[in-house]
Amino acid sequence: MKKWLTTLTASSLLVLGGCGDVGEKEDKGGGESSGEALEVAVIPAQSAGEMEDGLDALESSLNESMDREVEVDHYPSYNAVVEALNFGHIDLAYLGPLTYVIANEESGAEAIVTQEIDGQPYYYSYIISHVDQPWDSLDEMLEQAGEVDFAFGSVSSTSGSLIPGLELRDRGVFESEEDHDFASVRYTGSHDVTANAVANQEVEAGAIDSAIYNELVDEGVIDDSEIKTIWESEQLYQYPWAVPEGMDEETKQQFQDAFTSIEDEEILEIFGGASSFVKTDHSNYESIAQAAEDFGMLNMESIED
Repeated sequence: MKKWLTTLTASSLLVLGGCGDVGEKEDKGGGESSGEALEVAVIPAQSAGEMEDGLDALESSLNESMDREVEVDHYPSYNAVVEALNFGHIDLAYLGPLTYVIANEESGAEAIVTQEIDGQPYYYSYIISHVDQPWDSLDEMLEQAGEVDFAFGSVSSTSGSLIPGLELRDRGVFESEEDHDFASVRYTGSHDVTANAVANQEVEAGAIDSAIYNELVDEGVIDDSEIKTIWESEQLYQYPWAVPEGMDEETKQQFQDAFTSIEDEEILEIFGGASSFVKTDHSNYESIAQAAEDFGMLNMESIED
């Protein structure tokens, strides 16, 4: 693996420094420049230290499976990955559903692979609360909205912000961080911080990715007996791996074949404890695109740096 990108500044320089030869990078992404390595970018799902070994293993696996050299990099932010994908500086990107549909809208990026967890390619947005709180449903909680400190995750998160935010807007209690009926609203920046804030009763309720919540419980970070789920979204399709617009079919097929053959637990574990990788396409993310459009978030300005 190349040197890890540990700051946003470094990522931005990587994305923007070569804007003058975007066409060359797009040709590479299309498989026409076989002498250059294929570049894979991964958003932070866990801390860099936790992901490093798994990403090293992923890079080795892809190099064994494909007829081109592959380099895998861990990017520090959603914004950096989307910009790199939009400018054709990378050949495959691991994104959240919201950031993927923004990349699709901005530059025609295409989802080709996702992961299954426990044999299903779905996850959910949860709104969770501490068991000591006096409500057992979202309806009951919203009767006391003015007494509730509420936590979202990252602004760029599908399950930690977009989907629960849209639900709360539809119920007439939330428009933005500044305009709402709660005692307070905060964005914690990550699902694990939200979970801990609820567990420690720093907030009365928070929104979280169901797969990450279950992983935190399995790892003993969160005591499930102390938390209750008071709302669950409809099924959301798992995080996609996307290629830039115009990539040739042969390279896309090689990526799909390489990922769907992966059985290494060290690799699968860092992607939500996946059981396998499977093929996907844009149709599975159209509901997310519609939700983002409804909430005015189908644009680069909505992605948190």
